Amino acid sequence: MMEFPVGLSLEQQFNLKAYEQQVKGLSQEEAQGFLLEVMRQLMVKDNVIKHLMKTKRL
Repeated sequence: MMEFPVGLSLEQQFNLKAYEQQVKGLSQEEAQGFLLEVMRQLMVKDNVIKHLMKTKRL
């Protein structure tokens, strides 16, 4: 079984700080829209990973 790192790389930490600065100035409506888009993209990512795992098993 493979072990995966659970922490963030330095680059990811930097990107997270950049996003933090960007979202500080958003209105509540803009923040909610942004959050929904992030959630949608995470769901798409999950679907891609599931599809790749299925095709790899064949």
